[in-house]
Amino acid sequence: MKVNCPTCQKEVVWDKQSLYRPFCCKRCQLIDLGEWADEEKRIKGESVSPENLPQNKTIYFEED
Repeated sequence: MKVNCPTCQKEVVWDKQSLYRPFCCKRCQLIDLGEWADEEKRIKGESVSPENLPQNKTIYFEED
């Protein structure tokens, strides 16, 4: 299967030999990581107001 690199749009073969898939190279992978770190990219979600955060800063997960 072939996909386009999310950073530069170069065509990339999606297989075990493509070490940076879906990116074409380490450079494109690091550019993408930097965009996430700088919050240029983000996943939409609901904002949480400070008064709704746990006071002891512990994160709780519900068990299924």
